[in-house]
Amino acid sequence: MKHVALSTDEDRWLAVLARDPHADNQFVFAVQTTGIFCRPSCRARHALRKNVRFYPDAQRAIEAGFRPCKRCMPDKIDPQEQKLAKVEQACRLLEDDPTLTLERLARQVAMSPFHFHRLFKSITGMTPKAWQQAAREKRLRSALAHGDNVTDAVLAAGFPDSSSYYRRADAALGMTAKQYRKGDAAVRYAIGDCSLGRCLVGESERGICAILLGDDDSALINELASVFPHARPEPVLGEFAQRIERVIASIDGRGVPLTLPLDIRGTAFQQQVWQALRAIPCGETASYQQVARSIGKPNAVRAVAGACAANTLAIVIPCHRVVRNDGALSGYRWGTARKAQLLRREAKTQED
Repeated sequence: MKHVALSTDEDRWLAVLARDPHADNQFVFAVQTTGIFCRPSCRARHALRKNVRFYPDAQRAIEAGFRPCKRCMPDKIDPQEQKLAKVEQACRLLEDDPTLTLERLARQVAMSPFHFHRLFKSITGMTPKAWQQAAREKRLRSALAHGDNVTDAVLAAGFPDSSSYYRRADAALGMTAKQYRKGDAAVRYAIGDCSLGRCLVGESERGICAILLGDDDSALINELASVFPHARPEPVLGEFAQRIERVIASIDGRGVPLTLPLDIRGTAFQQQVWQALRAIPCGETASYQQVARSIGKPNAVRAVAGACAANTLAIVIPCHRVVRNDGALSGYRWGTARKAQLLRREAKTQED
């Protein structure tokens, strides 16, 4: 739409009444009775014309003694960036305060609960409640991994009481909290060479729980400790050695599918994404948008990217097959050079 210059106050007032977004970068209007100035598209209730003054930009309005509206934030540049900033602020608030309600959250970002809920879901692909639940589960896993007793971990994570937690335990952890703590303590690992550099393989009582790639053993051990703080090194002997060899063989692409049990730990959303990644055929790629659509959450592109970054089972959960919409490689937890190498190898295998 062609932008029309608004040269008179009458034109500007008509734009305000129409809440015309195309007028947003041409002027701001201030209300004398409230001391607040807004952009023309602001959804707030209209003031009386006699109380409205117009200024060419936010700086002039501030110099005149007015303060910016918290709803339309006329002192900011891009409305879309404002929306993203509101959601980012809300995510931080949800992580910091596990008891925050939708009404209180919406009030803190200066939006109505209805409009905020819709905005939050459109950007993250999740409702604020689901995001809050995921944050609680993350705190719970961290507390249990660091040795907190079950009751303290549950309450510290933000669950209102233990019974509330136990109703969600299986979905959150895939096991009971006691089993989770025991499983972390029982994780053992070994590091060896593979075609992609150094490879750390971690194993719990449930199965292979980590396959990490890198060039530096210390960095790999630190990466494992961020997920399993109590994991311990294990001599590569006997049946453990055989399982490590099978993992390395599958990574090296020797035509040996990995049939060992896996211990896949993550939120319900992450596991949904990882399952979708395992459905991408070898030799093919999918965009983050396509993965989001495949799980029925087309707006959850950023959350899908986050789930890919949280994957601790390299190759087995093939997050390397996810690329940007334009086909560019984008990021990869273990380096874009490895990602490119993997994709070239898989493409060649399909050609052969």
